Amino acid sequence: MGHLQKSFDRRAFLRATAGATVAVSAASVVGAGTAAAAPAAAAPSRLPIPKNRISIQLYSVRDKVTSLGFAVVLPELARMGYNEVEFAGYTQNTSILGRQITPQEIRRILDDNGLRATGSHVGIGNLANNLQGELDTAQILGMPHVGTANAPSGTNTVAAYQAAAEDFNEWGRAATARGLKLYQHNHSGEFAFATDQPSVRLYDVFLRNTDPRHVYLEMDVYWAFVGQYRYPGFEPAAYVRDQPYRYPLFHLKDGVSNPSTGDGYSMVEFGAGDLPYERFVRDIGARDSHIGIYEQDNAVNTLPNPPGSFGAAERSLGGIKHLLGA
Repeated sequence: MGHLQKSFDRRAFLRATAGATVAVSAASVVGAGTAAAAPAAAAPSRLPIPKNRISIQLYSVRDKVTSLGFAVVLPELARMGYNEVEFAGYTQNTSILGRQITPQEIRRILDDNGLRATGSHVGIGNLANNLQGELDTAQILGMPHVGTANAPSGTNTVAAYQAAAEDFNEWGRAATARGLKLYQHNHSGEFAFATDQPSVRLYDVFLRNTDPRHVYLEMDVYWAFVGQYRYPGFEPAAYVRDQPYRYPLFHLKDGVSNPSTGDGYSMVEFGAGDLPYERFVRDIGARDSHIGIYEQDNAVNTLPNPPGSFGAAERSLGGIKHLLGA
């Protein structure tokens, strides 16, 4: 299949997404971002992030998963009030069982504790080399999504991102055939400008060249605002508002403004930062639902500690519930 070097037409996109808006081009995304700075005229008629589907990316408690295992961690997260979990691998210390745990055993722990699997971050190499195996595991765990936290390409050129989009289209079609949605999770680097075309934002290239029927996005809101700080000219909420059906998942990660760092923010527990989440939730509109997933990359190492990552997860859940009015 050749590179999809043009945006999908409105009629095809509406057929594919049952009411979604047309996929935006790079130019229209940037333009929409400028307009989006103005406050919304009215609050959305319904909440775009369901209160009863709050998930946690297990990378946030990776120290507990490794040392204590899924049979301890998953019940504790359920006790806190999380409804779902997003995986960051399926392994734990082999000393716990004398061997590695299986996906089937993890699924039983999920079911026994009333938890659902939201999705999973797998290495982009796994998608390239073991796609069907990853899709098998996703189906065993009952997750509707499977994705990667890797950038589409390690080369920041338009051609490299077009080629990466072609790979994602292929993997996405395979996921769709299995009843799953393939997604890509951003950090800040995807919002950089191409080294060979400095007026073109790499994220826009990826959006424009991936098929909205088969490739979805998980917006990490913190890293999107870092991207805005480092590579100005867009508004994170505008991407979601313009193509809401492509964003089934959000990473709800908080930060406090810190101009002394290159990123402009320092990562903190959710609710302890000053990222404009109330404005973001309002400005994305209410045309689709987006599962909210707490993640804090540095929860393992930051204070207050103890209780460490478990404490951060519980306090952050309270912050997310406050945001959502739950």
